[in-house]
Amino acid sequence: MEEFTIVDALLTSVIGIATVMVILAIIAVLIIVVSKVIRAFENKTAKSEAVIGDTPAEVKPAGVPMPEGMNEGEVELIGTDEKTAAVIMALVSHNSGIPLNRLSFKSIKLLDDEKKGADK
Repeated sequence: MEEFTIVDALLTSVIGIATVMVILAIIAVLIIVVSKVIRAFENKTAKSEAVIGDTPAEVKPAGVPMPEGMNEGEVELIGTDEKTAAVIMALVSHNSGIPLNRLSFKSIKLLDDEKKGADK
């Protein structure tokens, strides 16, 4: 049996390291190719959804507005001004789709900063 020399050991280790590096490079290229294919598929799907979503859907209110001047009642403002309360009520009306004069707010209260800090 022939002895394994230092040159043979170095040559074997270089071939082993080169084989590992080539396989890692092939895996990296495969990952890049697969990610580009997936992105292309997602972009194609997003474009088809964008075409469907280009026509804005009509937002239909959930209720029928009351006649002018009629509303559901009064709101109690606790620690807030009328402008802030009006913005809050408008946001609730818009997001729910219910006309503002069909909503009934009992009170709107401003929270203290101390209470907010304690809740965190």
